[in-house]
Amino acid sequence: MENTTKTPLRRNGGEAGRGTYHANEKGYYGEFGGAFIPEMLYPNCEELRQNYIRIMQEPSFKKEFDQLLKDYVGRPTPLYFAKRLSEKYKTKIYLKREDLCHTGAHKVNNTIGQILMAQKLGKNRIIAETGAGQHGVATATVCALMGIECVVYMGEIDIARQAPNVARMKMLGAEVRPALSGSRTLKDATNEAIRDWINNPVDTHYIIGSVVGPHPYPDMVARFQSVISEEIKWQLQEKEGRENPDYVVACVGGGSNAAGAYYHYLDTPEVGIIAVEAAGKGVNSGESAATSALGKVGIIHGSKTLLMQTDDGQIVEPCSLSAGLDYPGIGPMHAHLIKSGRAKVFAATDHQAMQSVVQLSKDEGIIPALETAHALAIMDRMDIQSGDTVVVCLSGRGDKDLNTFIDYIQKHNL
Repeated sequence: MENTTKTPLRRNGGEAGRGTYHANEKGYYGEFGGAFIPEMLYPNCEELRQNYIRIMQEPSFKKEFDQLLKDYVGRPTPLYFAKRLSEKYKTKIYLKREDLCHTGAHKVNNTIGQILMAQKLGKNRIIAETGAGQHGVATATVCALMGIECVVYMGEIDIARQAPNVARMKMLGAEVRPALSGSRTLKDATNEAIRDWINNPVDTHYIIGSVVGPHPYPDMVARFQSVISEEIKWQLQEKEGRENPDYVVACVGGGSNAAGAYYHYLDTPEVGIIAVEAAGKGVNSGESAATSALGKVGIIHGSKTLLMQTDDGQIVEPCSLSAGLDYPGIGPMHAHLIKSGRAKVFAATDHQAMQSVVQLSKDEGIIPALETAHALAIMDRMDIQSGDTVVVCLSGRGDKDLNTFIDYIQKHNL
């Protein structure tokens, strides 16, 4: 059974205040991170590692990136005070509306940055992996914008359950290639994309969609997504007269929306960091994606992190109704935040997430993505104090999940 007891939260948990929670120059967050890659992948990663910070700091890059975020993505996204939700939990709940980004999720913040990075490196072909399809759509979108060839790898099962996003990618001119091996979900799509990159190192850039993979990807993606917490700080100052909320809450699969929402608060111990994973049918049900609860230290897709695996190191297939959280690992930043005690982690089941979808839709007129709904599902377990300010990263909208919603709501009479 799921543990649903209220858990008191320490806002300055673990090692907060000692050093930094950002990546070091070798791409490590504490013991997690690094670049555990085959020799054939070394030139690709090394080219990126040597150049990514320099390119991001170039005035011409920053100008174009900021301009596209403003005029194309639609930033800044609103920080919305959820009045009815706040009344229910007797606190102040703000929703960071990443669902209002062009393409319907936060993913485009990163793909805009990486397509500009690829151009600076002289690449003319883009590959990507996708689970829920949000990153695939965001990648196909920026490739269409820049007129660059795009191939998206997606698990065969995800292609079936995220049909609207597959159609969007194809309309945007991308080729969608199914991953037919293993569990035929996100992990396997990533494997196929890595194989492609090894075979096409000169002209191809791999746009990884989350804070996973070998260094420098976790740090680079977090930097591109950090615009989320950058905006939260000044928006909260405008609304509450303070930059720092009491808690920042986000769902975590690989964890790019969470990394963006946490980024400017990592070394601010008075801000509680809350991560919510997908428990599937229950953490201990045998059908879960709660990596921090079930995982051990291991290496997946070139990074040392927490990983769901058997005693002999074979990857355990994750299980979640949500395609975007259906990943057996977790970004190394989050592994370190959780292991050190800086972040508090919860797990929400499929059913709890679906209840949150229905609640937010009826209470605030916002239909969230199934991934996002996990972040809302643990509010009653947080033991929030009256008057606390809680910012929830509303990472995506629910259009892509409508078929899943319809089936589940009818089946369970929600």
